[in-house]
Amino acid sequence: MTSDHDMLWCRCALLGRVLLPLVDEEPWRQARRHETLGARGIDVATGERMIEVFAALAAHAVAVDASLSAAEFDALSLNVVADAATGKHDYELLAGLPDTFADDHDGQAVNVFRLYTYKGGQYSHQLFLLGRELRYALNVLAERSPTPSLTCGDVFRRADEAGLP
Repeated sequence: MTSDHDMLWCRCALLGRVLLPLVDEEPWRQARRHETLGARGIDVATGERMIEVFAALAAHAVAVDASLSAAEFDALSLNVVADAATGKHDYELLAGLPDTFADDHDGQAVNVFRLYTYKGGQYSHQLFLLGRELRYALNVLAERSPTPSLTCGDVFRRADEAGLP
């Protein structure tokens, strides 16, 4: 049986997985992101996976701080997640994570994030840059929204409409 905390992480991870495909509805955005990552010396595939896990970690940190259940997660504002992505220290995003992850890829990505956080130097700088890319992606989605405060649930509805898994 899956705990509510594990379900909360699953919702956060899903948010991270659908974020970039939704932003990339305008194909030039993907090309711009790839160019930006490359110019900053970040491998594109690694950078995009780190942005996904960064989104999940930021959403999870906010949800845990607000004591939200998995069922309440959909009401979480994307603006709050964007603020956490650039406003919290990297190590703060790691607090309260599940001990194990149902998806091994999530566990590996979190461990890479953890390694970058504690290694410092160039790695911390890369996390800073990836946090800015994440905030930009979240802002792009929020700007497209006809509603004043886009929520995680709104993002999931858009992902369903776009046929994303």
